Amino acid sequence: MSGRTRRRDEQVSATREALLTAAERLFAERGMHAVGNRQISEAAGQGNNAAVSYHFGAKTDLVRAIARRHAEQIEVIRARMTARIAGSTDLRDWVACLVRPFTGHLDALGGPTWYARFTAQVMADPALRAIMVDEALVAAPVLRSFRDGLAGALAGLPPRVRRERVLMARHLVTQMCAERERALAAHAPTFHPTWDATADSLVEVIVALCEAPVR
Repeated sequence: MSGRTRRRDEQVSATREALLTAAERLFAERGMHAVGNRQISEAAGQGNNAAVSYHFGAKTDLVRAIARRHAEQIEVIRARMTARIAGSTDLRDWVACLVRPFTGHLDALGGPTWYARFTAQVMADPALRAIMVDEALVAAPVLRSFRDGLAGALAGLPPRVRRERVLMARHLVTQMCAERERALAAHAPTFHPTWDATADSLVEVIVALCEAPVR
């Protein structure tokens, strides 16, 4: 590869990263439908307003690229955790596998972060929510192992109730992480001093939610 080609590739990669970061921040702060390509290009320092379309295509492709950027790293953490607790029937172990990959990834990103708020925005949009689900399925073996382990720990619940409570738990993780992220961005008080302490609280609450009586 020539020096010129390498520099061009590095420039393209840097432009893509700048666009992804700008789009993630704007989507998180303003919502998915309040942000256009022009605003993203300007926030990324790109004079060409067609930069987003050139590098990513449609908005759905841009959202997918942002989701993939994070999902792969989150699933690496989850894979490590599920390998350590393989065969466990302790509910707390599997709830931690739901919570800690997300909070741990946000912690590793440093500050400021926007991914929790971005996720909350995407999950509220039926058309875009499918993208997040698809990206999670990239790590299908890890996801299958996690789902099987959690189902085993919740074997005493009727299937319908189990599905409902897992859905509640996922929403709780997303929304509470988004709340913490929003407070950090505004330099406002947070419920917990660290992401690790936030995870501890979420695990306790979700275990209690899953163990609540069925009436």
